[in-house]
Amino acid sequence: MVLLAGAPDTPEIGAETRARVGELRRHRRGVSWIEDMLPHRDVVQLLTHASVFLCPSVYEPFGLINLEAMACEVPVVASAVGGIPEIVVDGVTGRLVPFDAGGDGSPRDPAGFAKDLAARVNELLDDPDTAARFGRAGRQRVLDDFRWEAIAARTAELYRSLG
Repeated sequence: MVLLAGAPDTPEIGAETRARVGELRRHRRGVSWIEDMLPHRDVVQLLTHASVFLCPSVYEPFGLINLEAMACEVPVVASAVGGIPEIVVDGVTGRLVPFDAGGDGSPRDPAGFAKDLAARVNELLDDPDTAARFGRAGRQRVLDDFRWEAIAARTAELYRSLG
């Protein structure tokens, strides 16, 4: 398992993550955590070798990293927050996990949220055919809808419709 989790939002989140990764390593072998922000080519290298990509965000305006995983034909499991549902199509390119935020933005039921994320990841790990199908569909979605040419065409069409 490789965890890419660089640049925490706060020092407290960084300390909590370090402690949790340390606890995970005490109970499970083969856990690698990369805290540094990696060059894009290194991220692509890691993604192309991944079985599943997990994005457990509690806040995500767009979710570019999900597009990057999909471009590498990796099925995505992500929280259904912010712009992620506009990127990941549940049951087509991956799995979305509902997120019920409390008043402070954190999950109302953190253990339940974690359990739901893990269940979706395990479903894909246990079903490589579905994972591969989601991966191919994700790559195709990126090519069809998120290449610069596609975005430029949609933008031009919007301008024409307003004129």
